[in-house]
Amino acid sequence: MPEVEIRKMVTSVEEIYHEGGAVADRPLRRASIMAVIKNPFAGHYAAEITGFMDDLKPLGLSMAQQLVDLLGGDPAVVEGYGKGSIIGAGGELEHGALWHAPGGYSMRQVLGDPKAIVPSTKKVGGVGARLDVPVTHINASYVRSHFDSIEVGVNDAPRADELAYILVMTTGARIHSRSAGLDAADIKGEDGLR
Repeated sequence: MPEVEIRKMVTSVEEIYHEGGAVADRPLRRASIMAVIKNPFAGHYAAEITGFMDDLKPLGLSMAQQLVDLLGGDPAVVEGYGKGSIIGAGGELEHGALWHAPGGYSMRQVLGDPKAIVPSTKKVGGVGARLDVPVTHINASYVRSHFDSIEVGVNDAPRADELAYILVMTTGARIHSRSAGLDAADIKGEDGLR
C-alpha cells in the first residue's frame, strides 16, 4: 500500500467556562486534531483498499497522543472522544471509512482501553468543508452529559485528491449538563453501552 503523505496537521483546543450559568469550577476542555493527507485512491476505483488501514495506524497513534498532550498530557483526564473524516471530491465515502479502525483503536490504546465504541461520522466534501464530529463518554455510550459534537475543518482542505482524518477528545460533561440519564459516576457495564 502507498505511504501516508501528510500535507498539514490542524489542532484546536477550547476551554469552556460557562454557557450562561455559573462559571464552572473546572472548565471543559475540548480538543481536535485533523491530518490532511493525500488520498492514494482518488480519481479511480480500487477494489482492494483495506491494506491502507495498516498504513494509517502510526498516524492514528501519533494524533491520539498529540490530543492527550494538548489536554495536559494525562490520559486520565479524557472522558469523551470521537472521530471523523472528510473525503475530497475525487474520493469516495469508503475511503473515509478506512479511518474507523486506525483512528478508533489508536485512541483506545493511548487512553488505556476504554469500553465504549468511538462514535464517528464522515462525508465527501469540497475545500473548506466542515464536519460535526460526535462525542460520547469513553466508557459508556449512554452517558447523556457527554453527548456532544465538535465542528472541525480548515479553509484549504480537503482538496479533491485529499482525505482529512479527524480525532477529538474532551475532558468532561457539557458545561451545565442537566439532561438526566445515566451519570458517569454510575457506569457499571463493561460493554461500553451502560
